[in-house]
Amino acid sequence: MATGADVGVDGVDDGSGHGRTITTRIPARLDRLPWSRWHWTIVIGLGTVWILDGLEVTVVGNIASRLSEPGSGLAISSSQVTGTAAALYVAGACSGALFWGRLTDRHGRKKLFMITLVVYLAATALTSISFAPWWFFVFRFLTGFGIGGEYAAINSAIDELIPSYYRGRVDLIINGSFWVGAVGGSLLSIVALNTDFLAKDVGWRLTFALGVVLGLVILLVRRNVPESPRWLLIHGREREAEEIVSSIERQVEAEKGEPLPEPASELVIHQRSGVSFREIARTVFHDYRRRAVLGFSLFVGQAFLYNAITFGFGVILTKFFDVPTGDTGYYFAVIAVGNFLGPLLLGKLFDTVGRKVMISSTYLGSGLLLFLTAWLFGRGVLTAGTLTACWCAVLFLASAGASSAYLTVSEIFPMETRAMSIAFFYALGTAAGGISGPLLFADLTGTGKVADTVLAFQIGAGLMCAAGLVAAVCAVNAERRSLEDIATPLAAAPPGGAAKASA
Repeated sequence: MATGADVGVDGVDDGSGHGRTITTRIPARLDRLPWSRWHWTIVIGLGTVWILDGLEVTVVGNIASRLSEPGSGLAISSSQVTGTAAALYVAGACSGALFWGRLTDRHGRKKLFMITLVVYLAATALTSISFAPWWFFVFRFLTGFGIGGEYAAINSAIDELIPSYYRGRVDLIINGSFWVGAVGGSLLSIVALNTDFLAKDVGWRLTFALGVVLGLVILLVRRNVPESPRWLLIHGREREAEEIVSSIERQVEAEKGEPLPEPASELVIHQRSGVSFREIARTVFHDYRRRAVLGFSLFVGQAFLYNAITFGFGVILTKFFDVPTGDTGYYFAVIAVGNFLGPLLLGKLFDTVGRKVMISSTYLGSGLLLFLTAWLFGRGVLTAGTLTACWCAVLFLASAGASSAYLTVSEIFPMETRAMSIAFFYALGTAAGGISGPLLFADLTGTGKVADTVLAFQIGAGLMCAAGLVAAVCAVNAERRSLEDIATPLAAAPPGGAAKASA
């Protein structure tokens, strides 16, 4: 088994741990690990928060009609919930991603993914006691502010801790687990909207409170997730990195009952305390400009496609197919299952068939299927059931593609910029599709005109197809490759030199 002797140090230690040059095999040691119980701890501790996010977002969409009814305890309209509040939630997520993403790269993954979860839970709890629209709007924004930080901190940590052989499928399934929460949120909203069980002004509040309880459990599990050894190495804390990796190796060897193979490569790192915004901008938009176009396209495409469907599905079912408000949760539960099955069943192919083929095909396939759905809807040949089946087919592919957007931007840029890159592309792409999307699609689907809903579908489908074409040209063959091979760390480059992309 690899030991502390793997880390060699050159140069003079100035007492801060920065400015030294070290030679290490720690990234290779992490990548050559077989799947183990320890990796499941990472998945549960970090990935399950998306289940909460999915539960909450779905509940808000499903209870919009109930909130607008007299006696709900909140004088708010349905369009304010699905339009204004949804846009504020996304605005909070975008600004939170940028704010927390910068801190994640500077202060570490663990510290930030603990703080952002606390912010998220506190804001969710305060949403449950909303007494006026302004209060509801403020805490929807702050809930998004917390979840935006989660996207940056968690995706960074996951990719840096999961072996390269499994990174694609694990990342996709974790991001896709949002839809497990969506299934729960759909079913929970059915109970919350049933006045035989709960009063109008009680049921929707309890759904938020339940999310807080589940989040506290995740917070306890997350305490056992270590800091990223890769981050520690660059920031002058190689002894901590060595202790963490050695502990993991001992656990895995004890579980498997055999010694681990020798790591295949080593890395020379010039330790540093941080990276300036100017260096991040130069790296992302100059050294990796092609990849920057890819990241932006993927996030915009998936944001518009999802908003075209999810921010108006309840209104479409009730207005065009006379589905009772209390029953829309059943339909969305079916859609959510299709969303989760996409990453679950297709995830392995991103590690075997390859990133470029799978990303482009899932984006193009889902876009074309939504064009077909729009055509069928416009001709009036769909029922509530067949429209839901069409949505399921679209989102089966789209969910795998959307999850791969997070995977892509977290692995194709240097480690020092990883959290900020995730934050930037999430914020930029989601702001374009996620803030304007709810406002645009809420208006289109709310008119009750078939042509307007068809247009909403076509906008989402067109942008998804465009992103698929960009992926076909620009996507990186990152499958089963170490993060350091895909994008050389800035700290590994000669002083003053620019890191070069690995094709």
